[in-house]
Parts: sequence; C-alpha cells; structure tokens
Amino acid sequence: MGQPLAIAVAQPRCTGHDVTANAVAHAEAVRAADARVVVFPEMSLTGYELDAALISTGDERLAPIVAACAETGTLALVGAPVAGPHIGILAVDGGGARVAYGKVHLHGSEAVRFVPGEPVAIEVDGWRLGLAVCRDTGVPEHAARTAALGIDGYVAGVVHADHEAEVHGERARRVAADHGVWVATAAFAGPAGGGFDRTSGRSGIWSADGQVLAEAGPAPDEIARAVFAK
Repeated sequence: MGQPLAIAVAQPRCTGHDVTANAVAHAEAVRAADARVVVFPEMSLTGYELDAALISTGDERLAPIVAACAETGTLALVGAPVAGPHIGILAVDGGGARVAYGKVHLHGSEAVRFVPGEPVAIEVDGWRLGLAVCRDTGVPEHAARTAALGIDGYVAGVVHADHEAEVHGERARRVAADHGVWVATAAFAGPAGGGFDRTSGRSGIWSADGQVLAEAGPAPDEIARAVFAK
C-alpha cells in the first residue's frame, strides 16, 4: 500500500442525455474536489437513460473533464454507457479516457440492452481500488470476487431513489466488515433520468472498519472528501 490517497465522491447536477452540459458539471466537480481520485454516480455523464448513445473514449465532449484532470492531477471515475455495450465506468485523467469497468449485475431492464462485465481492480498510487456500479454493491458475491483481486478500497457509482438514502451506507459497512477495505460511494442527487425524478444524494466514504469519514447531503453539486491511509 502506498502513500495516503485523497478520494472524493461527487454528485453533480445532471441533465438527461446532455453529455456536453454534464461534462462541464463533472469538470467543475473535479476542480472543487481537491482529490487524487473523484468518483461519480452510475451513468453520471448521460443520466440514468438506458437508451443513451454509447460514449466512446475519444468523444470530444469529454474534453472539459480531461482538462480539469490535467490541471489537478485527478483520476475521475465517470459513469457512462460504453462499448460492449456496458453500463460502464470511464477512467479519465489528463491524458484522456479509457473504459475501466462494466457493471456485472444488471437489472432486468438493463439486460435488454447491456451485457455484464467482470470484476476489476485498478491501481492508483499503490492503492488497488475495486470498481462497482449500483446493484453490484448489493450482491455480496461481487465484493467477494473483487476482493479476491487484492484490493484496498471498493469504489462505486450508484443511483438510488430519495427514500433509499440509507442503502449505500448499509452496503458500504457490509463490504468493509466482510473484506476490511475502504469504501467510497457516489450517488446521484436531484433528477437522474430513467424515472428517477428524486434521488438520494448522501454520497459517502467509509473507513476499512466501517466508520463514515465523510458524507454529502441530498443536494446536487455536493462533494464529500476523505483520505485513505494505512
């Protein structure tokens, strides 16, 4: 395990299908977060719109996020529909974007269009971070398979309705208890598309012993930040 890792969870405002506007909101969040890694919600770039056009790694609309990451030295983990097709996570830094992950555990309506991915861990400054998207976090097998890759942290982008505000905290504490890893969950706030007119917000970060270290409120554009350390 390397040096301490500053990590943030962001819940930017979102306009369904408007990738250009959403990318600007992401860039603003990256600059405001002051973190090495910034995690965004499920399909944060398009909204939870299951018919949204796939986002390629070379999409010029990603340019504001790439620029913000270049200025701040940030790795942004952005939610988007990607080639596969997957409900994916794009890893964006100052050099561009790459597809880092595809959601493994799809809901029925998602499986009509998308295909499942496989558990993934990425390395950032000596920290191995397992990736997850929404329903993945509610399936203990997913955390177990991801933990088997040798992870220090488990980071997820989710969308939950406003009455489900407690769900990602409960799941984060379970993952921490089962696997002894840090957990960071970015949740949508405000309208998110796909019938999610009111979402939970409350993005949070938990220590490896299950203690909440930072938590955002229910409003769009809030950020929570903490430092993973030995």
